[in-house]
Amino acid sequence: MARSALLNVMVQAAMKAGRSLARDFGEVQNLQVSLKGPSDYVSQADHKAEEIILGELARARPTYSVLAEEGGEKKGTDGMHRWIVDPLDGTTNFLHGIPVFAVSIALERQGEIVAGVIYNPAMDELFTAERGNGAFLNDRRMRVAGRRALSDCVIGTGVPHLGRGAHGKYLVELRNVMGEVAGVRRMGAAALDLAYVAAGRLDGFWEDELSPWDLAAGIVMIREAGGFVSDRDGGSKMFEKRNVIAGNERIHKDLSAVLKRPA
Repeated sequence: MARSALLNVMVQAAMKAGRSLARDFGEVQNLQVSLKGPSDYVSQADHKAEEIILGELARARPTYSVLAEEGGEKKGTDGMHRWIVDPLDGTTNFLHGIPVFAVSIALERQGEIVAGVIYNPAMDELFTAERGNGAFLNDRRMRVAGRRALSDCVIGTGVPHLGRGAHGKYLVELRNVMGEVAGVRRMGAAALDLAYVAAGRLDGFWEDELSPWDLAAGIVMIREAGGFVSDRDGGSKMFEKRNVIAGNERIHKDLSAVLKRPA
């Protein structure tokens, strides 16, 4: 597959950070871990990966703005472009030795996500997408699954944990979805969940309380794979509303309807 110069920069940054994470993952028990919040840990590996990514991106495009999970937002002189970076999505998995985590990098141009890279170094799986050029898994084109009935579908979700979300509301939603689908999965890394929807591994996905760096790369990936992704109200304000529903056109619609059912 042919990649643009910008997408190549993103891929190189993600893979370089991924190699660093893979080394640290092998020594996960020896990592120095500090508490960032309830059930939300941040490690030396996380910070090191972000430094690698931001260094690579800055060398290629020093004027672009950056929004990163650990470093926050830094305004650049280029008012049109912004990198959105999660150096380690699935930190809790990482620190527990579960090989489901990823580097996520997206490029936003004038408020629209135009390119995304999600890389899981533990499995050496590279998901990429660029607006108008399709979505790929290790250079193989991705398409969302074509299933039309929820009863045939496996749906991904994010389960609110200690200090996060309205647990009661979520349990009602989960009960309603469980009664309609073939299976529900919780991977623990939203960026990978969205990539899995794009790859057809999950038929749909929903989660609340997400940040832009969890969502950005996956948004363009699903759209380029022929899928639908929106906020809970069917709009495109995922960053502002901090929630997402994704799937193919039919499953997105039907999953949205199930999630709106009363208790």
